[in-house]
Amino acid sequence: MSREEPADRSAFKVWRRLTTRWADNDAYGHVNNTVYYEWFDTAVNAWMVEQDMLDIEHGDPIGLVVETRCNYFAPLAFPEDVEVGLAVASLGRSSIRYRIGIFAVGGDRAAAQGEFVHVVVDRAGRRPAEIPPAWRQSLEAIS
Repeated sequence: MSREEPADRSAFKVWRRLTTRWADNDAYGHVNNTVYYEWFDTAVNAWMVEQDMLDIEHGDPIGLVVETRCNYFAPLAFPEDVEVGLAVASLGRSSIRYRIGIFAVGGDRAAAQGEFVHVVVDRAGRRPAEIPPAWRQSLEAIS
């Protein structure tokens, strides 16, 4: 299996700037790998809230995370900010695969990148549900 190359900015459609925290650094002096997954979660769900796709308390359907992965290319560290790029890689009947890139501010190539997969389910039964048309329209706009 060959190593994935870091993506450039053009691979992503939506951007969010996040601030690193003192606690994000690990003993090696860079952001710990687990923090990248927090950034993935924040970027996807904040975008969904902005698109009126996610009502955290009462929304139905909801998206459950079923898969994540991340490749790391360059270290990032507190106190620098990061820019998180987001795009939709693929849409199924009830699944959404997002592409996510983590960049140093102004960086041309991803310091880390990966995927984040939601399965859309009904809130009560947690059974797969079709992606609502309004959601699909927003998701297709960043495909």
